[in-house]
Amino acid sequence: MAPYSLLVTRLQKALGVRQYHVASVLCQQAKVAMSHFEPNEYIHYDLLEKNINIVRKRLNRPLTLSEKIVYGHLDDPASQEIERGKTYLRLRPDRVAMQDATAQMAMLQFISSGLPKVAVPSTIHCDHLIEAQLGGEKDLRRAKDINQEVYNFLATAGAKYGVGFWRPGSGIIHQIILENYAYPGVLLIGTDSHTPNGGGLGGICIGVGGADAVDVMAGIPWELKCPKVIGVKLTGSLSGWTSPKDVILKVAGILTVKGGTGAIVEYHGPGVDSISCTGMATICNMGAEIGATTSVFPYNHRMKKYLSKTGRADIANLADEFKDHLVPDPGCHYDQLIEINLSELKPHINGPFTPDLAHPVAEVGRVAEKEGWPVDIRVGLIGSCTNSSYEDMGRSAAVAKQALAHGLKCKSQFTITPGSEQIRATIERDGYAQVLRDVGGIVLANACGPCIGQWDRKDIKKGEKNTIVTSYNRNFTGRNDANPETHAFVTSPEIVTALAIAGTLKFNPETDYLTGKDGKKFKLEAPDADELPKAEFDPGQDTYQHPPTDSSGQHVDVSPTSQRLQLLEPFDKWDGKDLEDLQILIKVKGKCTTDHISAAGPWLKFRGHLDNISNNLLIGAINIENGKANSVRNAVTQEFGPVPDTARYYKKHGIRWVVIGDENYGEGSSREHAALEPRHLGGRAIITKSFARIHETNLKKQGLLPLTFADPADYNKIHPVDKLTIQGLKDFTPGKPLKCIIKHPNGTQETILLNHTFNETQIEWFRAGSALNRMKELQK
Repeated sequence: MAPYSLLVTRLQKALGVRQYHVASVLCQQAKVAMSHFEPNEYIHYDLLEKNINIVRKRLNRPLTLSEKIVYGHLDDPASQEIERGKTYLRLRPDRVAMQDATAQMAMLQFISSGLPKVAVPSTIHCDHLIEAQLGGEKDLRRAKDINQEVYNFLATAGAKYGVGFWRPGSGIIHQIILENYAYPGVLLIGTDSHTPNGGGLGGICIGVGGADAVDVMAGIPWELKCPKVIGVKLTGSLSGWTSPKDVILKVAGILTVKGGTGAIVEYHGPGVDSISCTGMATICNMGAEIGATTSVFPYNHRMKKYLSKTGRADIANLADEFKDHLVPDPGCHYDQLIEINLSELKPHINGPFTPDLAHPVAEVGRVAEKEGWPVDIRVGLIGSCTNSSYEDMGRSAAVAKQALAHGLKCKSQFTITPGSEQIRATIERDGYAQVLRDVGGIVLANACGPCIGQWDRKDIKKGEKNTIVTSYNRNFTGRNDANPETHAFVTSPEIVTALAIAGTLKFNPETDYLTGKDGKKFKLEAPDADELPKAEFDPGQDTYQHPPTDSSGQHVDVSPTSQRLQLLEPFDKWDGKDLEDLQILIKVKGKCTTDHISAAGPWLKFRGHLDNISNNLLIGAINIENGKANSVRNAVTQEFGPVPDTARYYKKHGIRWVVIGDENYGEGSSREHAALEPRHLGGRAIITKSFARIHETNLKKQGLLPLTFADPADYNKIHPVDKLTIQGLKDFTPGKPLKCIIKHPNGTQETILLNHTFNETQIEWFRAGSALNRMKELQK
């Protein structure tokens, strides 16, 4: 028989690489399907093994698990240059997943590509557009009505181009992936920053922008800077009130929000076996908050148990056969090593306003009083993609049962978000949902809800100082409820439940007592719950739409008068000249996340309409000139006004502009709208001290220049009234800094250097005007 690589080449020539996924044509002997929904798409561990062996022989050293999976998906393992933190890898991911808020722009870009079908298995998940208001069923009905146009677009686009569609109410994308699509050794990209959740099942699952997803769906090798690998060695075992969430809360405190940038966090060591599969997913999920490319755990019996319980015993059996490739090699090297003794780890709570401000639960009340943070808790919220598993709900219910036994209910408002329809149906069947209602909770829809700002909050007024505690992942200013005075803290679901019962940050469930209805004091015992249901999972309602075999008659309509959807026009090509006299739109002071650049919440409804959503550009960023948000000086009129209005004025008058940013600019969500909007409104470059990984890539994809100060102190040389000229673009080459001339109003000038991370392919994106433009050029 001909070698695998030769067969692949023949198949690509015969079938067209952009139209078919090779794995669907060339099956391996085991023929184990990647999922129940794609019975003809097979897991290809044999190819993974072959590539790993090629790379191991070349590098002549032991490999980390991260390296095995990433290098095992190289497009050309024999000749790919591999150097951690430096070279760009060309990879072939196994599949793509998109949530509904980002899928709109991704599918609009895919439509613009002119391709007939996606080249790899892909899915759309409706989870972001459901606002929490009255409760699960009512909120879901309302969302289906309000978002009918968008849901119809996504459903028909999925049917037309071969993408599976998970209807609203099915659950949060990452829980659906864990239950159905993730498996040990998979390389999956998703248009959401918490895609790393799948690392809990031993896969490399990476959050990306929509343009990256389009590349993969188009059959083009996906580029990723070769990640460094941070090892986290776990010893001891979890017990008592300490949970998997506390591991990542502790790691976030150590590494900070940018400490994982450019690296995969790889957990290993004897302590791993004390963590459930869904607990590992929790840890990987929140790795996004330290800027990590992704996080991963080695394949073990906890993963096998979860795979079997979710109807995928065949995958577990196959993984057993290839287990040597699903764990790190002995003696492998990590670029950084952190050690955590789980037996000594205490429950943590992080916040407010940033997910890396870590406190032991025992100390947070004292710190809050010292800092002037409100100690009374207004709302406790459990769920989200980070903590909505069966085990999470069970441990929370175990705490709630104790309170109910003593006649207590929550002093704070309390909400529960199931992670999926399967979780909702199962916790209803097993009584957990009712216990959580009995203690005072409201069960919300199977969706993201308040975690992403989809919360019609009524108990406070905007500007009112208050505290909430959540089991979510992010707590940036205004993220959950659009109130900048909400102090949000993140912790485990069981700690949220205990604190909601007590109603104060000053309560430590490990040591403090509550007073029952009978006046007697009692102490909550550490919760205990099954990691998986004793009976089988209840799948609940069927919410999946298969793409039809024949989609030739399927139409995808976008009304030219729609306020929700807008077909994309190509961005203009680079004119071949240096960028002269760029106006500074805003010089940002301090933290500037993608929430600051392109807010979520009520703006989510415009995610498919670029012009409309551009009205939120940088409205949350703080202008260093006056210390205000959404207030910048118009350089022509000298009047202060909203950022989007000023950008539109500049665009109308042919004035090109630039943004000046601080550290870790663009941290947080994967939303590419934070790159599309500045490009749409006339921006040309974003100059910062440093970037978050996904946002930097998104900017490149849209033809913008993400540049960093060669000397971070040069940030202080630039003032909002200056003009900038960027030189060296005619000789734009990888690794060569660009010159920036700062022109001050008094006529003086200064020259500084700007670094970049562009490779040859990315430079072509810039010259073409965007990655999508470049794709079309290559097609011609």
